[in-house]
Amino acid sequence: MAKKLFVGNLPFSVTDEQLNETFKAMGEVGSANVVTDKFSGRSRGFGFVEMTQDADAEKAVKELNGKEIEGRKIVVNEARPKSE
Repeated sequence: MAKKLFVGNLPFSVTDEQLNETFKAMGEVGSANVVTDKFSGRSRGFGFVEMTQDADAEKAVKELNGKEIEGRKIVVNEARPKSE
């Protein structure tokens, strides 16, 4: 089953494609999206990655949490359901 991961503290220059490439090293990526501001189109500094296998998702959390991308240490953990 697919597992969705939250990726925080992203540099504002990171694109969906770069996020996908970073996580592809951990396993098969279902989707990778950087969240952008709907008015300016600028990155909001976080995104979501869906890994197709739970084991790959756990590996990604272990190995990529704290990894430095363009001088910023990213935060990777399992995404929580959106609160009301």
